[in-house]
Amino acid sequence: MEYFKKMKGDAKSPPFVGFTEIFWSWIGAFVGIAAVAFIHYNILTETDLLMIIGSFGASAVLIYGAVRSPLAQPRNFVGGHLISAMIGVASYQFFYSHMWLACAVGVATAIAAMHATKTLHPPGGATALIAVIGSDQIHNLGYFYVIMPVGAGALIMLLVALLINNIPKTRKYPEFWF
Repeated sequence: MEYFKKMKGDAKSPPFVGFTEIFWSWIGAFVGIAAVAFIHYNILTETDLLMIIGSFGASAVLIYGAVRSPLAQPRNFVGGHLISAMIGVASYQFFYSHMWLACAVGVATAIAAMHATKTLHPPGGATALIAVIGSDQIHNLGYFYVIMPVGAGALIMLLVALLINNIPKTRKYPEFWF
């Protein structure tokens, strides 16, 4: 019974955020994703390179919408994506003939590595999974996936977060670097 009682929850829901916070979260997410997507769809269209991956959408929620969260800080954001990308590529390369295993090993190992390196960033799990289940275009990148799209995209989004999140007096980003 004690086990099931834990599922009840006993904390109150967080309060609503004000219009100003919503506005700056929207601006940050718009500019950050727009910058990465613009490069993807307008500059890299004639190449096999990618710039945008789905996990960046979840990262945008954190780095533009939850700027004070430890999970949104630069160490976690950039480190979590890079570590997870490396692990995802390795998982695919070692276990591609058993995709279910590659998926599970990639995500679980990425979580463990992010914990061990103090870089936990939940979208990193998706970054690892994308390396495993992605298209041939993703698979053909091999470990270059860590640099492009993951590293380059994360750095662009981080630059936008630094610029946009510090415009309003009510926001400060980052809370810490290391």
